Amino acid sequence: MIREPARAKLNLALHVRARRADGYHEIETLFAFVALGDVLHVAPAEQASFTIGGPFAAGLAGEGDNLVTRAATRFAERFGGGTHAIALEKHLPVASGIGGGSADAAATLRALATLHDVALDDPALFAIADSLGSDVPACLLGQTAIGRGRGERLQPISGLPGTPVLLVNPGVAVSTAEIFRRWDGIDRGPMANGPLLDVARAGRNDLEAPARAVAPMIGEVLASLSAQPGVVLARMSGSGATCFALFESEAARAAAAHALAHPGWWCAETHLV
Repeated sequence: MIREPARAKLNLALHVRARRADGYHEIETLFAFVALGDVLHVAPAEQASFTIGGPFAAGLAGEGDNLVTRAATRFAERFGGGTHAIALEKHLPVASGIGGGSADAAATLRALATLHDVALDDPALFAIADSLGSDVPACLLGQTAIGRGRGERLQPISGLPGTPVLLVNPGVAVSTAEIFRRWDGIDRGPMANGPLLDVARAGRNDLEAPARAVAPMIGEVLASLSAQPGVVLARMSGSGATCFALFESEAARAAAAHALAHPGWWCAETHLV
């Protein structure tokens, strides 16, 4: 059996540049990953199966088709390898802007590739990832990178491993499609050049305004995070509703986690990888 982490994705910056004729959006984003995430267990089996457990399993209950099963099907179509028993431990909130489903699909592809001696940088593996969703290639790569196009054109860059991170979700799920639909269409310019943290701080998340319109509690979370001592950067990730803060120290992160303990809010301490 292969045990494969499906680490949460953060958008340290997310600039929406244009609507595309194919219905997608042209973006520039700064992807980073944290140690916290879901976990996939994959093993060869006589009959294909998919089970789910963990604290957020209920959010996917009853789904006969999902990104994990689609990833397994498309891997088998391209590489063979038979059928597998797949078990997902769901530790991340569903529809929360931190790439849970995309990370799960990417972890499935990595686990199957490991089981069947497929190179993790095989272009065909990334083609499958791209067919599954805009964030899946970045999650398959699993390292700090600039994403362009729909997010699938990746340029790996040096990250800030070990940086303390606090994730906070106010307990609301938002639709990525709805948030992109509400984007005002204004191109506010490209990301800057320079060191990672400088680029992130100079950047923005163009989906924050429409997300806050849909879920005003996001504004409360961001204000609370930004007010904590030792915060280096506080921002919403993806299309929301999860927000994050990078901290100067683990002690500052721990103090913030205590301060932000709120009924109904999901709060998790982790670090960049």
